Amino acid sequence: MAKKSTYSNESISSLKGADRVRLRPAVIFGSDGIEGCQHSVFEIISNSIDEAREGYGNKIIVTRFADNSIEVQDFGRGAPVDFNTKENCYNWELLYCEMYAGGKYNTNDNASSYQFSLGLNGLGLCSTQYSSEYMDVVIKRDGYKYSLHFEHGENVGGLKKEPYNGRDTGTCTRWKPDIKVFTDINVPLEYYMDVLKRQSVVNSNVKFILRNQVGKSFDTYEFQYENGIVDYVKEIVTDQGLTSVQFWQTERSGRDRADMPEYRVKITASVCFSNKTRLKEYYHNSSWLEYGGAPEKATRSAFVSQLDAYIKNNNKYQKNESRITFQDVEECLVLVISSLSTVTSYENQTKKAINNKFIQEAMTDFLRRSLEVYFIENKAEADKIAEQVLINKRSREKSEKERLNLKNTMQSSTDITNRVEKFSDCRSRDPNERELFIVEGDSAKGACMQARDPNFQAIMPIRGKILNCLKAEYSTIFKSPIITDLIRVMGCGVEVKSSKTSKDISNFNLQNLRFNKVIICTDADVDGFHIRTLVLTMLYRLTPTLIDEGKVFIAETPLYEITTKDKTYFAYSDSEKAEIMQRIGNVKCTIQRSKGLGENEADMMSLTTMNPATRRLIKVMPTDAQRTAEMFDLLLGDNLQGRKEFIATNGAEYLDNADVF
Repeated sequence: MAKKSTYSNESISSLKGADRVRLRPAVIFGSDGIEGCQHSVFEIISNSIDEAREGYGNKIIVTRFADNSIEVQDFGRGAPVDFNTKENCYNWELLYCEMYAGGKYNTNDNASSYQFSLGLNGLGLCSTQYSSEYMDVVIKRDGYKYSLHFEHGENVGGLKKEPYNGRDTGTCTRWKPDIKVFTDINVPLEYYMDVLKRQSVVNSNVKFILRNQVGKSFDTYEFQYENGIVDYVKEIVTDQGLTSVQFWQTERSGRDRADMPEYRVKITASVCFSNKTRLKEYYHNSSWLEYGGAPEKATRSAFVSQLDAYIKNNNKYQKNESRITFQDVEECLVLVISSLSTVTSYENQTKKAINNKFIQEAMTDFLRRSLEVYFIENKAEADKIAEQVLINKRSREKSEKERLNLKNTMQSSTDITNRVEKFSDCRSRDPNERELFIVEGDSAKGACMQARDPNFQAIMPIRGKILNCLKAEYSTIFKSPIITDLIRVMGCGVEVKSSKTSKDISNFNLQNLRFNKVIICTDADVDGFHIRTLVLTMLYRLTPTLIDEGKVFIAETPLYEITTKDKTYFAYSDSEKAEIMQRIGNVKCTIQRSKGLGENEADMMSLTTMNPATRRLIKVMPTDAQRTAEMFDLLLGDNLQGRKEFIATNGAEYLDNADVF
């Protein structure tokens, strides 16, 4: 019997110093994976951007080194790191070693060092330092050069200060994210390209230079948009567009609540309508609001209300026609909004959405008034926009009608799926979101049932190894209850014409497929591999269009569970196991082969196999159908001599790796 754990007064502890980030990086960075590591990089870049936006320096240099270290150099005022008499300690200790310490808490104060700041919470710089293998900082200001060195979140050697006669000022930071903190620190070049391009769009006065180390040399890229968001929109709309590119701007003052302080907001927007391109991007204090928040709500309200009013006033609606929706508008909308405010309420530290009430109200009113004036002054373009939006609306309504007809057809076939033994359907009836998991046996079904999302994931167990459809006659295939049940569940019929097919199985129609993904989920062993191959063979012979259309997937299941005191890692191959063992170093751990699907806990099944956010799926590709057919025939067909030759040539490789299937 397992020993019961105790929960006493001594069970409560607190993290201190660097451990506050190193042991729980996802709290600050949103993830302990590559996304979190990328956000830590952005925290340092954003400090340099804040300086440049205030008018201190017009160039930022970012260097990506081959060893995964990063350097960010700006030409601003340089971070104050000397002794602070008010706080009775050195500023470098506050900035680099203290959470919630910084110079950006009073941005709404006219005497503040910053007005429109990306950094607000005093967390980013310190947290990035804490999560680094090392960090070296060189600061030039006030006629001195200051140097700092940190290792694994701890300062080494204190502050070094020496006179500096050069005229340049600024901060240069080089650091390497710690692989002991993040599971992946290889930030791809594409991330830097994307971030610096976006920042150049909304900081037109700054030149961003990216240096990427390749061997002993560096490839260099420069990003700058002289006219900011207007040039960006013109670049995106490569066709002539329905309309010209518009640029609107305003400044407002207000408050989120009557008893709260007033603050300032600057809003700029670039707008164009196109029947070939669509885009919505929102930035606040130059942070890309991937999830929108207040700007998205303002855009939806303003564009729908003004376009609806224009269509009504110009009698463009047909009799008894329904009102347009934002979905109809965004089908032809290209919109980039960049806003700045002296008070900002970000959704969290990752700054992907804002929720300021006043910003939403101000932006809604600004967009409505700008659209109203634009429509009055450019009636020809307004008519084009209205007509395209109405085309989008009517096309959407027609598609919805067809979808409802399909839904009714699907519902009429529900009695068929209900008669399929042991099939467990999902709640959703939208074929665009439904997933079918084909699993081996009842025990695997039980584990998957506990781990699945019943809203959109259905489970179909198959009992043992199914018939080899490559070798069998159609008359034999359609006598197999496993195969016919699976075809009924999918709902799309088969691509063969045979008088021997079941009366419940129709000719193939992709529109009748009841699932967006058909996922084969078997154990990571020889039997699982064999069953997977047989199911793939069946689909390849009876419903090849499902493979051609990218509807068939294989769920990768882990081979190993590597458990340390604080974390469990999953390795999907021997090479991944070796990589994880190298990453965790000498940390004590246990390694075990992953159990069969039926033996796994629901949480583990969800994490590794079922959850779309964390699972691994392999799409079955039709890139070389002829070669696939030949390989299926070689392995499972009647070509005995060819199979013998293949085994003689390649058998040793399969024997050496037989336990990794």
